[in-house]
Amino acid sequence: MPLTTPRRSALSEQVIAELRKQISSGEWPVGSRIPTESELVEQLGVARNTVREAVRALAHNGMLDIRQGSGTFVVAASELAGVMHRRFADADPRHVAELRIALESSAAELAARRRTDRDLQQLDAALVRREDAWASGDAEAFVSADAAFHTAVVAASHNDVMTVLYADLGEVMRDWLRDDIGKELRPKSHMDHTRLVDAIRAGDAEAAGREAASYPFMCRPDRLSEAGDTV
Repeated sequence: MPLTTPRRSALSEQVIAELRKQISSGEWPVGSRIPTESELVEQLGVARNTVREAVRALAHNGMLDIRQGSGTFVVAASELAGVMHRRFADADPRHVAELRIALESSAAELAARRRTDRDLQQLDAALVRREDAWASGDAEAFVSADAAFHTAVVAASHNDVMTVLYADLGEVMRDWLRDDIGKELRPKSHMDHTRLVDAIRAGDAEAAGREAASYPFMCRPDRLSEAGDTV
């Protein structure tokens, strides 16, 4: 439905809100290219300058990346996620891994206590997609599938604050994983998450937390020694 309002400033805000909705809802997922400027003009029924202003605003907020000659791509699902991605882009990989341990192990413990039958179904499905992505040999597909699996674990904690925080840190975590596994999937880097799902299913919070905490440094422990630390 075309967007209409008499004042241009209000219209710009309305277009920004509409584009933000498309991103946050997953209609335009992180990594995807959004419709062209001409397509957005036609879809929203507004002037080209208004669309351009809205896109630039979301690019400034870190949600979009305007790439000359390639289009505009989604890089974060929210403004906060965009800020975090920029803020931690050059963070020490050890610190990102430690943050992941803290969040995912706590979430896994809570998930073991609070998971529902629906949560278990989603975890089982996410685990299958993760293994299928690994079997495909596509490193980027695996990064996405692994991130989706861990997001499902955090969601099963039923802690809304933790879930939102983890989602906003999602691209930071994905960048860490991309760097950790490299461009090719190596057999020694494979981590079986079946025990984690089994612990959550059994309601064993201690085992779930322990399993989740054991994953981040398993791919390339040499990264820690290179940075002057030890496992």
